[in-house]
Amino acid sequence: MVSVEQAVAGPLASCRLADAGARVIKIERAEGDFSRGYDAAADGLASYFAWLNRGKESIVLDLKGDEDQAMLGRMVAQADVCIQNLAVGAAKRLGFGSEALRQQHPRLVTCDISGYGPTGPYADMKAYDLLVQAESGLVSVSGAPGPLGRVGVSVADIATGEAAARAISQALVRQARTGEGASIEVSLFSTMAEWMTVPLLHHDYLGHGPQRLGLAHPSIAPYGGFTTADGTTLLIAVQSDREWATLCEKVLDRPELAHHPRFATNKARVANRAETDEAVGEVFALLPTDALRDKLTKSRMAFGAVNDVAGLSAHPQLDRITVTHPDGTVDLPAPATTADWDNPTGDTAPTLPALNQHGPQLRAEFAAPK
Repeated sequence: MVSVEQAVAGPLASCRLADAGARVIKIERAEGDFSRGYDAAADGLASYFAWLNRGKESIVLDLKGDEDQAMLGRMVAQADVCIQNLAVGAAKRLGFGSEALRQQHPRLVTCDISGYGPTGPYADMKAYDLLVQAESGLVSVSGAPGPLGRVGVSVADIATGEAAARAISQALVRQARTGEGASIEVSLFSTMAEWMTVPLLHHDYLGHGPQRLGLAHPSIAPYGGFTTADGTTLLIAVQSDREWATLCEKVLDRPELAHHPRFATNKARVANRAETDEAVGEVFALLPTDALRDKLTKSRMAFGAVNDVAGLSAHPQLDRITVTHPDGTVDLPAPATTADWDNPTGDTAPTLPALNQHGPQLRAEFAAPK
């Protein structure tokens, strides 16, 4: 796999395939993938780069130069997949647009990642994560009432990288079956627009989008945070009327609420959200956290804590992996999915490449025939 990548979405897509054992050649400009310079939070490395670039080979190519363009062409000729997330049109101007590559290599899977897609009035606009969060309406349904705020992680970039990896995997299955490649287009905006399906349907068919409710859920009640007697916030999520009855009987000790016409169904509880939350909140405020956790656990109700990042770091459910780099190691959260195939790197930890670390070897491997 050859990936002309930078930042988050492209590197995440290729990282997922590297985790599965794919050989990934990362093409970088002379100054490197600019995510290398975002911060120095991960043992001196940039946190995004440390997260998304394990198990890859790095080579610096000047794609405006004829010699390095030819080198890239020879690499792609032997690859199954070519990913790029440069500005719209840049790959075509540099001589490796998807249409041309697919004509030369019908088995090749190409994946172009962009902000708004290759066509339409926004196609040429720069699109970074925050901009797409805002343009897609995501920030309008996120957080509490008051000033708008960005979702706390680069969700548009991350979601797009995951979508690209999934589409490439599907195309490789098809390639193995038919011998044909595919041209994949994925954009940050289209990815977030799909993620916004439920709020959009509310707007299109009910005439209004959901309000920002903080920890509450616009379509379910009770669902959110309630303060205990010792000042801790516990989250509960009641998914059905049966669970509501269980909560009333075994946690709130108010079984009559389960059948009250203002609370008996989820629609009624959402319509009377303030009263529903007040009934729950009154009981939570009287009980210490440990007692409530015990009651919620015994009644098999869904609940959770509101952790900060320190809480995540110490969380007993958090799995980690270790990656190496030329000057040490970095501990990362383990990938969300696991499979029973062997670790493609064997017993050694996956490595993060230094800039152009594999350049000399790759230039020798893909040198022009004499």
